[in-house]
Amino acid sequence: MDPEIDFNAIFIQFGTLLVGRRTFQSMARDLGGEMPGMKTFVFSRTLRQSDYPNVTIVNEKWKETLTTLREQPGKDIWLFGGGELFRSLAEAKLVDTVEVAVVPVLLGGGIPLLPPPAKQTKLKLTGHKIYKTGIVSLEYAIR
Repeated sequence: MDPEIDFNAIFIQFGTLLVGRRTFQSMARDLGGEMPGMKTFVFSRTLRQSDYPNVTIVNEKWKETLTTLREQPGKDIWLFGGGELFRSLAEAKLVDTVEVAVVPVLLGGGIPLLPPPAKQTKLKLTGHKIYKTGIVSLEYAIR
């Protein structure tokens, strides 16, 4: 965590949170599974709605669900984690922007941002910020 990053300012711009099953299960252990002030949609073929009454489980018709969400007025929609979900939404042309933080730590492994197989997608840099700790935040529009 970088003390310069204003997470409240980031969170306040979003009204809806989209997560994949694995990210959600990690959030459920650490945060109870939902972000305060945001409607949470979990994309999963295995989780049951009855087990998670405070979030919406999307296990079918995900394109229709997301298209309906995008048409509603309100704050932005945030896809938080979930590389496979990101890949599916990007392939369906349901992603408008990509924001990536580069943290100066060499891990040597981890979860890919966009797991294979994925189509190449061109991006246009629309913003960036460099923090004193070396974290770089990059904002891109999908071309």
